[in-house]
Amino acid sequence: MRARLQAVYEWMGRVGVAFLVLLAGYAVMTSLGAPRGTGIVLLGLLISGAWLAIRLMRLAAHYATWRLRNRLLVTYLFIAVVPILLVAGLAVTGGLLLVHQLAVYLETSELDRRIDNLQSAVDSIARTDPAGRPALIERMTELFYRERYPGIEVLVRDSGKLIRYPGDVVWPAPKDGWKTTHGVLQRDGRFYIWCHQPTSSGDITITVPLTREYLAGLVPDLGAVNFVEPLNNRAQFAGAGTARRVPAALNRFDGEFSWLAVLPTANWDDPAKQASGYLTVRSRVSAVLAAVFNRKADFFQGSLVLVLIIGVIVFFIVEIISVVIGITMTRTITGAVHRLYDGTKKIMQGDFSHRIEVEGKDQLADLSRSFNSMTANLERLLVVAKEKERLQSEIEIAREVQSQLYPHVIPRTRRLNVTAICQPARMVSGDYYDYELIRDSQIALAIGDVAGKGISAALLMATLQSSLRAQLQSWLEVAATVGNGTAMLPVSTSQLVSRMNNQLHSYTSPEKYATFLLGVYDEPTGSFSYTNAGHLPPVLVRGGAGSRLDVNGTVVGAFPFSIYGESRVDLSSGDLLVCFTDGVTEPENEYGEMFGEDRLMDLIVRNAHRSEQEIVDLVISSVRQWTASEDLQDDMTMLLARRL
Repeated sequence: MRARLQAVYEWMGRVGVAFLVLLAGYAVMTSLGAPRGTGIVLLGLLISGAWLAIRLMRLAAHYATWRLRNRLLVTYLFIAVVPILLVAGLAVTGGLLLVHQLAVYLETSELDRRIDNLQSAVDSIARTDPAGRPALIERMTELFYRERYPGIEVLVRDSGKLIRYPGDVVWPAPKDGWKTTHGVLQRDGRFYIWCHQPTSSGDITITVPLTREYLAGLVPDLGAVNFVEPLNNRAQFAGAGTARRVPAALNRFDGEFSWLAVLPTANWDDPAKQASGYLTVRSRVSAVLAAVFNRKADFFQGSLVLVLIIGVIVFFIVEIISVVIGITMTRTITGAVHRLYDGTKKIMQGDFSHRIEVEGKDQLADLSRSFNSMTANLERLLVVAKEKERLQSEIEIAREVQSQLYPHVIPRTRRLNVTAICQPARMVSGDYYDYELIRDSQIALAIGDVAGKGISAALLMATLQSSLRAQLQSWLEVAATVGNGTAMLPVSTSQLVSRMNNQLHSYTSPEKYATFLLGVYDEPTGSFSYTNAGHLPPVLVRGGAGSRLDVNGTVVGAFPFSIYGESRVDLSSGDLLVCFTDGVTEPENEYGEMFGEDRLMDLIVRNAHRSEQEIVDLVISSVRQWTASEDLQDDMTMLLARRL
């Protein structure tokens, strides 16, 4: 019971608990008839309820789309169904709007043609001799205009004389100020179509009552048509007549609609006054299409409707086929994913013998085969991982061993401070530095860079260190024997480096070599004797200027016949000797530019007044800033010695 309550609490959350508490409080307050505080509780109930509803909808959506099949169905819904519905809705809406506008266009275009015909009659009368105008008006009206223009009235003024047709026309002549015009006219609360044209001796006016029957007859069987003035609250119809009815609907989807167009309207009593009227059309889609596609009169126009129907049928057939194909492909995808899901569950339980049934030759089938191959190789990969872990542990041990090879105790002298540091690019380093006290007044300083990185370079570095220590010990023993307790032989750095070269060449592979620098500082004289075997020249800072020391030979371990020289420099008080490896000068920035020896020398010279450790930290931070990376491109080693 407790577990169920905990599950319900996690499912509803704190907002759900708050909703239940507010709901209970609202019910209690309502039952007790306490009006105070009810509104606040109701507001909190609405807010928490809305929040809880959103949370529940999100949870429901999560659970509903957790399965891949449901997620694909939702995807298809948004990719295919929703756009099709939107396009269909847009097409239907656009089609209906087009039909509405087309119905009005049919009426207005026919009305414009009728008005143009009246204008042609006015032009004919104007071109006729005044004496022959009455006969022309009667003959033209009886032959061409009486049937198409019921109620037509003609008024001609010529030199003060009036010619009326028919003879019972009683409306007065138009006022002065009218120019040549035609269109819709409002006179005595009724609407007419009319044409007016001034002549040299008068004017010609033709009017036709604009009744509902006349408007409906412009386009037969279209529907009910009317013309009203928007500012006329009574909305008086244009004349008398029986309004035609809207055609009967062909089916339940053939709905009735109304649409309108705005036409300019002249005022008979005021030539300067211009108003607007609404031409309204009540019709159906089938009536408009029947007026446009006259199937009885034109076979090709009627065939357009048939083509449209066939297109709709083909569309639905293609949609059904697409749905069937989509469902089939969805089942294929979801089935393969479900088998992969079961397979991963088996692997998580440790059953590496489980194999997925492979069907087909598509990418999903290749994925299933890859899963089977992965399952078969998983145990082997685990063995490899354990072996890698063992090697990593051994590398860590090698790193600890190598750290013990570096000197930990700085030799104490009165006139020389020595500082050294090595930062490996990997767990183990191929760089080497060393310093050792010889007798009581001499210090041997060494730095080297083994070709390559990793374990092999670290092993050669250890060989180099042991060889140097052995050669120094051997030299001291020989020097003590030869000196016989009186004067000991001085340490020859060139001979020591030559012996180390022969030893490394004899006991290492030919491609293994190292750059090496060995120097011996003599405390009483302040001299520094050194042999540089292919290593980067150290920098000597003296009096605010820097200089590079000599290179006395090639690398050690590459050639057995190499000959090495020996150089000597006297160190004065305040002189700073800086030895370094290529991991300090060769790192590149994002443009491929190396840090360089010149930049390093300039940095050391400008900061020579600082302590040795500060100089080391400054150089390392400058190189890291140059590369803009925390990862080292190569091992960085520096050895500094300052004469006090």
